[in-house]
Amino acid sequence: MVESDWLAQQFEKNRGHLRGVAYRMLGSLNEADDAVQEAWLRLNRADATSIDNLGGWLTTVVGRVCLDILRSRKSRREDSLDDQPSEPIADTKDGIDPEQEALLADSVGLALLVVLDRLKPAERLAFVLHDLFDLPFDEIAPIVGRTSTAARQLASRARRQVRCASALPEANLAQQREVVTAFLAALRGGDFEGLLAVLDPDLIVRIDESAATPGIPREVRGAENWARQAIALSRGAKATQAALVDGVVGVVVAPHGRLFRVLRFSIVGERITRVDVIADRERLLQLDLRILEEPGA
Repeated sequence: MVESDWLAQQFEKNRGHLRGVAYRMLGSLNEADDAVQEAWLRLNRADATSIDNLGGWLTTVVGRVCLDILRSRKSRREDSLDDQPSEPIADTKDGIDPEQEALLADSVGLALLVVLDRLKPAERLAFVLHDLFDLPFDEIAPIVGRTSTAARQLASRARRQVRCASALPEANLAQQREVVTAFLAALRGGDFEGLLAVLDPDLIVRIDESAATPGIPREVRGAENWARQAIALSRGAKATQAALVDGVVGVVVAPHGRLFRVLRFSIVGERITRVDVIADRERLLQLDLRILEEPGA
C-alpha cells in the first residue's frame, strides 16, 4: 500500500475522535472541521515515520489548533452580539448541515457547552482533554504551555465551575420555573396570548446596547408592546433554555452552546414584571448562570 494511502486511512480512523474533541472545545461544527483539516495538513507536512502514537499526536495538534482559535476569538471578541446570528444560518459549505450541528449540540448537552463557553481557553482545553477524553496531564501540559501540575490545576478549576453550574440552590424556585416554562412555550409557539398571560401588563424591558436592534427602542414598556417584538424576533427561540440568572429563573439564548444573550427576569407571583436583555460579553461573563434542564429531560 502506498504510504500516503495508509496515512489517509489512519487519519480517517481518528477523524470522529478529533472532531469530537474540537467540537467540545469550540462549540462550532464549522470551526471544528477546520481544526481537523488543519491537523491533516500538518500531518502531511510531518515525518509520519517518526510518530509513535498517531492518535495522540493528532489529538495534541487539534488541541493546539483549538487553543489558538479560542485565543484569537477572544482577542477579536468574535463572541460579541454583532458576530452572532439570531438563529443558526443554513450553510452547507463543505457538507456542513445546520441540523446536524444542532443534533450534535443536543448530544453534548447545551448546559455543558454554555459552561465551557465561559471558561478561559486553557481551562477549557485541560478540562475537555482530561475529563471528557481521558488524556493524561503529562500530554496536556505542553499543549497549554504549563507544567503537568499546572495543567491539573486548570482542569480542577474548570471542573469546579462545571459542577457549580450544575448545582441548584435549595430555595424554592418552582413557581418561577413554571412561569418561565410557560414563557418559553409561548415564545417557541409564536403564541401572543400565551406571552401576555405570563407578562405583567406594566412590564418594563431594558435592552443593553449590544442586544439592541436598529430602529427598536432600548426600553420598552407594556406587555403587549414587547410581546409583539418578541414574537417578531423569535426565530432563534429553539436556542433558548431556562437558567438561573443571578439566583432567579431566566432564559439564555445559546445557539449550539455559544452564549449569545441572556434574559434576566424579575418575577412577582405568576407574572414577569421586568426583563433585562443582556448581550454585552463582559456583562455575560459576570453573571451567575446555571442552566436548567428541560422538564422531562
